[in-house]
Amino acid sequence: MEKTTTFPLRYTAFALSITGLLITMPLSIFLEGWYLLPVTFGVLTAVGTWDMMQRRRTVSRNYPILANFRYFLESIGPEIRQYFIQSDTEERPFSREQRTIVYQRAKNVLDKRPFGSQLGMYDQGYEWMNHSLNPTHLDNSDFRILIGKQCQKPYSASVFNISAMSFGSLSANAILSLNTGAKMGNFYHDTGEGSISRYHREPGGDLVWEIGSGYFGCRHPDGTFNEDMFVKNATLDQVKMIELKLSQGAKPGHGGILPGAKVTPEIAEARGVAVGEDVVSPARHSAFNTPIEMLAFIERLRELSGGKPVGFKLAIGHPWEWFAIVKAMLKTGMKPDFIVVDGGEGGTGAAPLEFINRLGMPMKEALLLVHNTLVGTNLREDIAIGAAGKITSAFNIARTLALGADWCNAARGYMFSLGCIQALNCHTGRCPSGVATQDPRRGNKLDVENKSQRVYNYHKNTLCALQNLLEASGLNHPSELGPEHIIQRTSKTEVQSYMDMLPFLAPGALLEGKTGLSVFDKYWPEAQPDTFGPPEFIIKLRETKLH
Repeated sequence: MEKTTTFPLRYTAFALSITGLLITMPLSIFLEGWYLLPVTFGVLTAVGTWDMMQRRRTVSRNYPILANFRYFLESIGPEIRQYFIQSDTEERPFSREQRTIVYQRAKNVLDKRPFGSQLGMYDQGYEWMNHSLNPTHLDNSDFRILIGKQCQKPYSASVFNISAMSFGSLSANAILSLNTGAKMGNFYHDTGEGSISRYHREPGGDLVWEIGSGYFGCRHPDGTFNEDMFVKNATLDQVKMIELKLSQGAKPGHGGILPGAKVTPEIAEARGVAVGEDVVSPARHSAFNTPIEMLAFIERLRELSGGKPVGFKLAIGHPWEWFAIVKAMLKTGMKPDFIVVDGGEGGTGAAPLEFINRLGMPMKEALLLVHNTLVGTNLREDIAIGAAGKITSAFNIARTLALGADWCNAARGYMFSLGCIQALNCHTGRCPSGVATQDPRRGNKLDVENKSQRVYNYHKNTLCALQNLLEASGLNHPSELGPEHIIQRTSKTEVQSYMDMLPFLAPGALLEGKTGLSVFDKYWPEAQPDTFGPPEFIIKLRETKLH
């Protein structure tokens, strides 16, 4: 290719900066107040020189100075789209309408809307609740569900609680605000796998202690489970239930490392680790290797806690692994008191893009599978089910309960109540609202008294909205919600209730082998209670591409 000899126009900004610097420097000596011009041109010249000399960014070398405008606009792209381009109903990941309703309910201000719905009621996938011509009247909205009916210390939980978020991912003031709000509203606050910090304990709100594969708060120095430390925390009056985390929706099957630089004395105190040392969360538990061993571990935790409800949280992946757990329940008679289903749409402070977008079953399908399996094996009456995954409104709660859940958890909804603006900076430590950060200069600006009131208001007003939906539907309690109450548009001209659209098993149907559903017909007979391993036919499929 013939080499061009003309001056590239892309260098114009750099050339003008140099020219401006050369012209204004002598002028500033003689003309008062002109010193700002050579300073400005000097800065631009320095930026352009650096762009030309660095080797990391080819665009900057080809477009000195100008490329920096491109990178700046790219850096604020999410904010530009969120504030000026995104529609009120576009969910990426939460719509402006979803965030606004949380803000309004948290602030206890008018949450009504004028003129009519902005949703496309004739779009495929649109959902609504059926109402009644014989509405009810309910005295209050403090809807509760009893968990651990067979335990010495069962827990009466609200149907809407704070999902798992650790101290470390959230700031100290955020944890204080959440737990204070939970105390005021008499609902629970899940600790997340980072264990129980001083900020969880100080307000005195109900806690569900989540124990992950790192066994934070109950671990030996080598990372294995420590019974003595577990007893110390599990027997606290404030701890109402213990939740064994098998996986979470946003990053199932993924471990993690907390760099030593982030292990502050407060985090080390909560997690039972050494200050300044890297802390590993393995991808799998070391306390058990099989479904039967896992259930025995749960039984042991219940005993050590003094009879408190113990369950587990999971995101559904391979169906045979879930079926193996249920078969272990049937074989041994050991059962968890509850199961929390975490949908693949769940949030996190940081996870690989592929995990967030493409790994793990969404909540609707996961909840239905868990509910159907327990109903089909006659275990559903003994095991309560919670569910989490993008739940922010009363309709979200009602729809989830209609699918089979007993109660709902929310994380990002409560983050919005604290003032989160969905800046998508959770993983950087530069959260502008002081929620998802460990920078005290940011987190300390979050006013605990004000934000805890907003957490309380959000919970109260969301349950008031749920009360209104139940009354309009002729119901007396959220437990009465079923698949017949939720309708979905399946095409421009057709609608179906969840009852008609989705498969629901009859009690005992799975034990009788009468499901007619491929997921059960294919994987249930092959699942084994003494292993999480795949069925034999799956192993053979993995050995060849000839299938």
